[in-house]
Amino acid sequence: MQNSIHITPHKNGWQSKKAGNSKASIVCSTQQECITYGINQAKNNGSEVYIHNREGQIRAKNSYGNDSFPPKG
Repeated sequence: MQNSIHITPHKNGWQSKKAGNSKASIVCSTQQECITYGINQAKNNGSEVYIHNREGQIRAKNSYGNDSFPPKG
């Protein structure tokens, strides 16, 4: 997803960055701060959040936009 938001390690802690951007939207001292910021941005933009671990691997993701596979029932 083009508007997806990634929470990744940064030399000063953690960063929240939109996919394709070269600069972080915000740099935080804790991962939780960036996760909260990223989730709020994703809800406003109807996009996904990808949370990475310290090694850069995706450890969790969640969609806050139009779900192509909505729950049935």
